[in-house]
Amino acid sequence: MINSYKVKILTDEVEANNLGDEAFDERWKRWYSCSLCEQNYHGVVRGALGWACWKTYLGRPDSDQDRRMAMVQLGNSLSAAGHHEDALAVKQAHLSTERRLGASERNILAAQGNLANTYHMLGRHEEALRVRREVYAQRLKLSGKEHVETIREALCYALVLIASRRFNDAKTLTRKTIPVARRVLGNSHEYTLRMRSSYARALYEDDGATLEDLREAVETLEDAERIARRVLGGVHPITEAFEDNLQDARDALRDREETRDAFRTARAKLAQERAELAKTLADAIARLPK
Repeated sequence: MINSYKVKILTDEVEANNLGDEAFDERWKRWYSCSLCEQNYHGVVRGALGWACWKTYLGRPDSDQDRRMAMVQLGNSLSAAGHHEDALAVKQAHLSTERRLGASERNILAAQGNLANTYHMLGRHEEALRVRREVYAQRLKLSGKEHVETIREALCYALVLIASRRFNDAKTLTRKTIPVARRVLGNSHEYTLRMRSSYARALYEDDGATLEDLREAVETLEDAERIARRVLGGVHPITEAFEDNLQDARDALRDREETRDAFRTARAKLAQERAELAKTLADAIARLPK
């Protein structure tokens, strides 16, 4: 649980001035990511930091960069806490501000992506899909396929495709992005793991999945869950989500195998009955007077 001393440290850090882009990114990262374990905060910690960040910069002008970044942190922390309607209002206001102030394309794309996340969480999948498609295409053009932000946008796009039951598109996207994520970020990075989980979901949630598809989904999730448990811990939301996905995949595989076995049993029984009927007819014909 976060305390006031921790918040004060972070507040002092983000008040520092004249940092370069890389240092600026790292400075803001501390509002949502632990500098010790390098994992993102979640739950009440994320919520507390979001509000602390916003209150730190609330009194500054709309054009102030730190105030605009604080609005991002507030919106994301509301999303993380499940307050999606409130998050939507904050993210819409932020996107409007960025456009009005003539923000860079990078910042506009980030604001659009945050808004799409909230559309997705609210079940407004068509709106989320429209924005995600646009953001991913622009990010790919702007930064190239190996940039971490492009990989993240691909992940977000895949999640919306799955929610919209566009499984073939989701499989195509994740298949081409997973090798890139592994090469750039490594096997144990959150984005790599979540991309693999998304690929598995696109396999087992598809009503047209084959037994081979379902087995691949189970194997993929078993490996991803094992890595997540080692890297993130057993109580991390991502690890818990992987556990749920793995159970769903195993259930789907078991149901399909039971259906296959039942069909084979019924077919064998039918073949046996046909053979017995044929023999009965042959015996009856043989007994007829010649």
